[in-house]
Amino acid sequence: MNWQFVSFFGDSTVLLPSAVVLFAVLVLRKTSRTLAWQWAMLFGITGTVVCISKLAFMGWGIGIREIDFTGFSGHTALSTAFWPILLWLLTSRASSSLRWGTVLLGFVLAGIVGYSRLMIHAHSVSEVVSGFILGACGSLIFLLLQWRAHSSRTAQISWTGALSMVIIPLVLLNTGAKAPTQSLLGELATMIGPFEKPFTRADLHEQIY
Repeated sequence: MNWQFVSFFGDSTVLLPSAVVLFAVLVLRKTSRTLAWQWAMLFGITGTVVCISKLAFMGWGIGIREIDFTGFSGHTALSTAFWPILLWLLTSRASSSLRWGTVLLGFVLAGIVGYSRLMIHAHSVSEVVSGFILGACGSLIFLLLQWRAHSSRTAQISWTGALSMVIIPLVLLNTGAKAPTQSLLGELATMIGPFEKPFTRADLHEQIY
C-alpha cells in the first residue's frame, strides 16, 4: 500500500481548493446558500482549531507528553469534515439509506487517511484519533442541521455542480504536490512565539523549554 498517496487524500492541496469548489457550487444556488454557509463555517472552525493547536505547540511548546500529543492531525480532521459531506451531497438524489451509506464510506475514507498518517510516522495515535473526532463533530453537526431542517430538496445540486466536485479533487490528487502548511505554521509560530525555532516532538519528550 502506498500510504503517502493515501495520505494525500487529506492534504490541504486537495481539500482546500475542493472545499472552495463545494462552497461555490452550493452558494451559487439560492436554495442551498444557507447550506453553503453552514458547511463553510463548520469546515472553517475545524481548520482553525487544528491550526491553533499546532501553533500552540510549535510556538509555545503546549502539548501532552504522556500521550505524545503535539496538535490535532490536520489531514485526519479535514478529511473527516470534507469527504462524508461531499459524498452526502453527491448522492442528493438517491435514497436515504444510500446517502447514509455514502456518509459512512466518507468516514471510513477519513479513517484510512488517519491510519496512513500513522504508517508514515507523521502523527501519533492521540493526534489522529483527536483529529478524527474533531472533524466528525463538524460533519455530524452539519448533517444534524440538515435532518432537523428537513432540507433534502435544498441539498440537491445540479449535475454540472456534481461533476465539478468530482473532477477537481481527482485532478488535484494527480498533481502530487503537497501544501507547505506545516512549514508555514512553523514560521508563523516562531514569529509570534518566544522560541527561535519551532518546538518539536523531540523537544516535548526531552522537556526542553
